[in-house]
Amino acid sequence: MKNFIVTAAGAVGGAIASIFGGWSAAMTTLVIFMAIDFASGLAVAGLFKRSEKTDSGALSSKAGFRGIAKKCMILLFVLIGERIDVTLGLSYVKNAVCIAFLANELISIIENAGLMGVPVPKQIINAIDMLKGRGTGDDDTKNDGGDKG
Repeated sequence: MKNFIVTAAGAVGGAIASIFGGWSAAMTTLVIFMAIDFASGLAVAGLFKRSEKTDSGALSSKAGFRGIAKKCMILLFVLIGERIDVTLGLSYVKNAVCIAFLANELISIIENAGLMGVPVPKQIINAIDMLKGRGTGDDDTKNDGGDKG
């Protein structure tokens, strides 16, 4: 049974990686940033009671579900970027989408850190500026939907 579960998990993971055109370093980084953003949002709401997503600042299953839905939508945009690359014979749209959302996730993580009272290293701020420039050629990659759980 254990071998079946491992094989099934590998097949599912392989199929997912395949539809995304393979798993890239940008995608790994994006998923890590998404997890950090979600976890830090949970900490802001659960431990510090300072979430901007609820009137009380506390945890909310509705706000958490919205955050997860947004993360899923981000992954769908990555998939769309891959399919545009395949359709048009390009090789940069998926990575550009990842980089744009990396900047957005990092901004949200910094917002969460600020709500917790954690100072943000200047190197991280500089990295955001670099990501914003590489992702879209535009400095306005942040939307109004920073996820804080």
